[in-house]
Amino acid sequence: MIRELADYERELDSARATREQLHDALFGADPAVFGLIAQDDTTGAPVGFALWFRNFSTWTGTHGVYLEDLFVRPQARGGGHGKALLAALAAICVERGYERFEWAVLDWNEPSIGFYRAIGALPQDEWTVQRLTGKALGILAEQAEVSAGVNSEATLSN
Repeated sequence: MIRELADYERELDSARATREQLHDALFGADPAVFGLIAQDDTTGAPVGFALWFRNFSTWTGTHGVYLEDLFVRPQARGGGHGKALLAALAAICVERGYERFEWAVLDWNEPSIGFYRAIGALPQDEWTVQRLTGKALGILAEQAEVSAGVNSEATLSN
């Protein structure tokens, strides 16, 4: 389904994660991401998924959920699976005292944007996502040696 999502988002060539990488991330010794699967009520076949991880707000002092991917197969859309996945993640937030549930959506994805508005999600228009990848990421990483005096871990003190 990850490749189906990548195809829908017009980025199929960018979906390079291997089964082994996904298995380690989800089920390894120190899971970094978590997933939910939506199943067809009749057949039990998987029809959608949500992949998420915890984030943290320095303003609220609490963790939150960041939804990395939400996908429901086209033939299952409109059946309540997407809403069920989002509701399950909202319940995780409430149960654990997380104050934020966030995700990004492509600006051309009008069906999803409409769906998100219908459940009460609000756009954060004043924020613009920034991303480093490839050559730019490598160039900045090389500068870490120049900044060797910066500690990678912090300690709280009173």
